[in-house]
Amino acid sequence: MNFFARVFQTFQGIGIALEALRANKVRAFLTIFGVAIGVFVVVAMAATVHGMTRSFQNDVESFGATSFQVRRRPINVSFGPNEDDPSRRNPPLTRDEAAMIRALPSVAAVTEIWGDQKPFRYRDRALPSVGYDALSSEWMETDKGDISPGRNFSAQEEAAAARVVIINDTLKSRLFGESDPIGKQITIDDQPFTVIGVYHTTAGFLKSMDGRGPDRPRGIIPMTTARRHLNLWTRGVMLMVKPRDGTVQADVMDEVTAALRGTRGLRPSQPNTFALVTSDRMMETFDKLFGTLFIIGLSLSAVGLLVGGVGVVAIMMISVTERTREIGVRKALGATKATILWQFLVEAITLTCIGASVGLLLGWGAAAIIRNLFESIPAAVPAGAVVSALVVSALTGVAFGMVPAVRAAKLDPVEALRYE
Repeated sequence: MNFFARVFQTFQGIGIALEALRANKVRAFLTIFGVAIGVFVVVAMAATVHGMTRSFQNDVESFGATSFQVRRRPINVSFGPNEDDPSRRNPPLTRDEAAMIRALPSVAAVTEIWGDQKPFRYRDRALPSVGYDALSSEWMETDKGDISPGRNFSAQEEAAAARVVIINDTLKSRLFGESDPIGKQITIDDQPFTVIGVYHTTAGFLKSMDGRGPDRPRGIIPMTTARRHLNLWTRGVMLMVKPRDGTVQADVMDEVTAALRGTRGLRPSQPNTFALVTSDRMMETFDKLFGTLFIIGLSLSAVGLLVGGVGVVAIMMISVTERTREIGVRKALGATKATILWQFLVEAITLTCIGASVGLLLGWGAAAIIRNLFESIPAAVPAGAVVSALVVSALTGVAFGMVPAVRAAKLDPVEALRYE
């Protein structure tokens, strides 16, 4: 068969498939619905994970390429509490340990991080529960955000527990609207604070997970101030460590590890009672977590594709039965088994590709909704997901359409012509 004959037969098969949709509306709907749901789940999840990955990478880059975290416990992928995890018994990191790390010659800055929620008020505008970060004064050295207008609080203000606060764009908008907040007094938990700066950040998913993203109102207060005036009680802090320029991250991490082990009196045979986490480790954990979720999504989509595949078999078997005489005539006129097989496979693939197209449209719509609802997640459908959806739907059509197509190709032309 030449190329043009094959193309003509392909378009003919597509037309017959569309006619089958009109003739068998219920079965066609189940087929398209099943395939569409399967493709939608994959595409929507791929778009979400793609957006989260981009946002997470931006967050990690905002910490700096060589910066690392010192935490009480390591970051692990877990879907429930693990009572046997020995790190649960690790002692919290203290401010004295933070000061000890800060004094190391290879360390440029250490940011102590903790958070809480309190009511914020400015005149008649009140927000009953606003999250705030209690930070040490060097926090801007480990965060690539920007303060404008205004300034950061100084080490002297932190030491004196000065009642100063930096607010993010969202909190500024809700309390002050378009007016300038610098120098104005607000109350936090009925305590007076002076606004000294407005913080802008492009931070995304990582900070949004714990309420520190740009889309939520947030305040930043000196750590000592929060402890003294807002009754902030912590069993410990998380530390962000920035190595000095020209140092090797691994060497600085070794130095921090040795200092902490010495401070905690750990013997050589004892494991660390703290964890050092690099940006690479955070990305690895993130990929592992969402890789697991994506596999779950693929499993769910497989159910939809199975439903669609069963619908393909039903519609195509009916089509073969209804067109038995037509198949007999075509065979009598010289059509080969391969010709008949190709025609019915094209019909099956057309059905599943229509379902895939509907699923893609729904997936694009879901990505747009996620982008609008969650500013920190720039969800977008990757090109690979589109190609994969179309290929998988076509393969589903081939796999489930093969049985009726083979049955049609094997029909005896004489018996087919006698069929009533």
